[in-house]
Amino acid sequence: MSALAASSPASASAAGPAFVDFVDVEKSYDGRAFAVTRLNLGVARGEFLTLLGPSGSGKTTTLNMLAGFERPTSGTITLEGRPVDRLPPYQRNIGMVFQNYALFPHMSVAENVAFPLSVRQVSKADIAGRVGRALDMVRLKQFGDRKPAQLSGGQQQRVALARALVFEPSLVLMDEPLGALDKKLREHMQLEIKQIHTMLGVTIVYVTHDQSEALTMSDRVAVFNNGAIVQLGSPDDLYNAPQSSFVASFIGENNTLEGIVDRVSGKECRVRLTGGGELTALAIGVAQGNACHVAIRPERLSLMPAGANALPATVDGRIYLGDHLRLLARLGNDQVLTVKVGPEATMANGEAVTVSCAPQDCRAFPADAAAAKAGPS
Repeated sequence: MSALAASSPASASAAGPAFVDFVDVEKSYDGRAFAVTRLNLGVARGEFLTLLGPSGSGKTTTLNMLAGFERPTSGTITLEGRPVDRLPPYQRNIGMVFQNYALFPHMSVAENVAFPLSVRQVSKADIAGRVGRALDMVRLKQFGDRKPAQLSGGQQQRVALARALVFEPSLVLMDEPLGALDKKLREHMQLEIKQIHTMLGVTIVYVTHDQSEALTMSDRVAVFNNGAIVQLGSPDDLYNAPQSSFVASFIGENNTLEGIVDRVSGKECRVRLTGGGELTALAIGVAQGNACHVAIRPERLSLMPAGANALPATVDGRIYLGDHLRLLARLGNDQVLTVKVGPEATMANGEAVTVSCAPQDCRAFPADAAAAKAGPS
């Protein structure tokens, strides 16, 4: 059955043999500095995998090597068990969606979508049917005769998506495809792309620097920094169980407190905060005497003066966001915490409060890991 006519759900599991496999892949442009280093990554058939990271972290270089636009300096890339790292792009049967859409302005919408079929010498009768189904899938069938310039940004992105899917590729790559859209349209397109992925069961590798986009759309997320994957897991794992201060700070909103590890007991440690105060946190790679950063999500903080981690503070600001308030709570050591509370909260600036959180909601990381920064763009 044609992929565009199918309605099989996508697999959300990375179990089983890898559909795409990077084995010891590295990329250097000058023989000294590496844009990608020691990359080992498997992608399951039907998976939606997002490569997430700041500019210069290696995610786009990784995508370009998979697409065939760049060749790895070393290592092997396989697709369905076949090495592809020396194949030109047109021999890989991969669909591609770019941030700038890359539509042909002189062609109609239907002609743009038909282009991949034309170069594959598909019959005209078959082209017409497949283009119609592809445009219907992205709800643009009535716009087939228009030129791209006559469409909105979101509609142009739908055309680009239809063109990437019309020849039934085994894999679709998306490079910041929603970066040029406004916030509301971007959020709408996130849901549309995810629905199409679920409907077709196609494998998608998606690149973005937008962490909320990655959390919304992905089965798994590979977080890149300085040319390497620093953590790979489900959105829930990355948000609730980050393994480094970099991931904790990059994924979602986060409070960071500085301190010294006073002692370690099992999975927990006691931290003396810089400037005064103590709290208990999960110990993630820290030892007694280490300088550390403690990461706490704003929604995990409470204004109830109870538990092992109760810190006196003063309200230093209020940010109203409709469904909730964000209070800025200044501790006695002058560090400021953001606390997410209900919109009915009445605390005023200057009011004394007690901020508390459970030890399992605090994660202590080595301070030097927090200093890791992305490489050049």
